Amino acid sequence: MKLIVDSHCHAWRRWPYEPSVPETNNRGRVEQLLVEMDANGVDQALIVSAEIAHNPQNNAYVAAAVNEHPKRLHQVADVDSMWKATYHQPGAVRRLQAAIQRWPIKGFTHYLEFEDDGSWLSSEEGIVFFALAAENKLIASLHCHPHQQAAIRHLAQRFPMMPILIHHLGHPKVNDPEGLKEILASAKQENIYIKVSGFYYATAQEKWDYPFVDVQAVVRAVYEHYGPKRMCWGSDYPVSGRFITYRQALEKFRSHCDFVPPEDQEWILGKTLSELLKTARDV
Repeated sequence: MKLIVDSHCHAWRRWPYEPSVPETNNRGRVEQLLVEMDANGVDQALIVSAEIAHNPQNNAYVAAAVNEHPKRLHQVADVDSMWKATYHQPGAVRRLQAAIQRWPIKGFTHYLEFEDDGSWLSSEEGIVFFALAAENKLIASLHCHPHQQAAIRHLAQRFPMMPILIHHLGHPKVNDPEGLKEILASAKQENIYIKVSGFYYATAQEKWDYPFVDVQAVVRAVYEHYGPKRMCWGSDYPVSGRFITYRQALEKFRSHCDFVPPEDQEWILGKTLSELLKTARDV
């Protein structure tokens, strides 16, 4: 049986988005994620913690789930993402150290604001922060945009042993060839990986218009530049449920990206991330 590992999903004790839903205390819970994984043959998942609205303790919530299901779930902790008061404030390295000591994390996630030029990544504070991450064999799971890729390339050069895992194809737009060019340029850095997820963020069509055929060319370009051993499929569950089902998030790549041969699909669907997790911090 082929291994499938979800590289990008979330779990929340309370649904964080507006408008609110009747099942606000159930829709985002880890138990729902496990049901979807079981129904779709997904073996493991990397949960991207996000301490957004109503969920200031999401790191702790996800850590508890990982401790309960250590063979199926892995965590990257939310450290100083854009919605936090600590975003790019002094003391980042202390906060990362606290996350390492407190939770069973394989890495951390950091969401950059769109308006950010990425310069903090190579600031004095940022260098100390990422040096600690590299020393502890953490995966850096980064939310970024095309104009921030140059800064990420510089970071990757400085810390070549630290895997950098970019969210949602790097947030390209199908009608922005210059932005895609920036994402593809980052393929030259061998420690930059990319998540094959969030197709609805890239499309120029309606976000419900599955299977987002206009995104095919973007995925093909990423595949041709990065190769299967630096690409990881992700569902973006439960956020994806606003547009598509969990199964559709899987089949958008597995069934519709038929330009990827089966042996390379195996890497993208699970083997690439599985290898990264093996070499990441031992928890």
